[in-house]
Amino acid sequence: MINRVINWLAPLGLAFLLAACQPTSEPRPQLHLTGNTMGTYYSIKIVGADDSRSEALQAEIDRRLEQVNDHMSTYREDSELSRFNRHDDDTPVAVSADTAKVVTAALQLGRLTEGALDVTVGPLVNLWGFGPDARPTHIPSDEQLAEVKARTGLEHLSVHTTAEGEFLQKSLPGLYVDLSSIAKGFGVDAVSEYLSEQGLTNHLVEIGGEVKTRGLNAHGQDWRIAVEKPGPGTGMVQQVVAIAGTSVATSGDYRNYYELDGKRLSHTMDPATGKPITHRLASVTVIHPSCMIADGLATALTVMGTERALAFAERRGLAVYLLTKTDDGFRVDMSSAFQKYLRG
Repeated sequence: MINRVINWLAPLGLAFLLAACQPTSEPRPQLHLTGNTMGTYYSIKIVGADDSRSEALQAEIDRRLEQVNDHMSTYREDSELSRFNRHDDDTPVAVSADTAKVVTAALQLGRLTEGALDVTVGPLVNLWGFGPDARPTHIPSDEQLAEVKARTGLEHLSVHTTAEGEFLQKSLPGLYVDLSSIAKGFGVDAVSEYLSEQGLTNHLVEIGGEVKTRGLNAHGQDWRIAVEKPGPGTGMVQQVVAIAGTSVATSGDYRNYYELDGKRLSHTMDPATGKPITHRLASVTVIHPSCMIADGLATALTVMGTERALAFAERRGLAVYLLTKTDDGFRVDMSSAFQKYLRG
């Protein structure tokens, strides 16, 4: 969710900066494709490709990303997910294999994180003023919160695969699924897989700050990614990491918030309480082979808070980098598995 690849792309929310490096040899040709998708931008660097392939590659990339939107966007009324969300009974609803795959991953991550990642909390997001509904004029009452929270819960969502295909099913009529915490990472994986199928195995794919790399950059080195420093403005580098053949995703709450009744409200919901998180963990960066999994984990760890997130990462050997707000700035914590990626 939150990073930018260095060569200084236009600042659009939290982002990765693609770290500059000192060239050690004449760089190989590199094709740079950019565009818009999922309410944000994409940036793709393909080493060893030239302009003669640009049009065909971009057309297929755009087609595949449009397909992800057609399947999983909650902003498109005719998407598979929107049709499922409008479905009011417990009969199974047919969906594509891709939608079933992403929902299955969300359910698995929900169980793994003991509910910290919950793709059914959309009604709570709306209640607290971070969705399409107008922001509340006062903190929601306990009664309002209980009523909306009763319409959430991963236990009410399931995926079924039969000889006829894939299906989603809900056991709660008002259940609403929002895959924004994981679908963008899936889109990154899908584009990277397509490029690899085309024999283009040295590339970097970024969608709105979620990044996946394969092979080496144009100078024959690992791709260098800079984690952004929280705070006013954009473009300040906190930490550079070097990665190849893996993905990076970051989640944070230091830009998307507002104040109400004297309280600072984060856009990140704690599914256990139904309320915005209140701890001081500002940014979570996760490195994982799957961008989809990194995307979901970054959100879940943000919900957990610093101590719980770090302990979770250590138990499971996850590469995680945490920035926690203090009275003097930000404290850095990282898991043991993250340290091998550090550069600079």
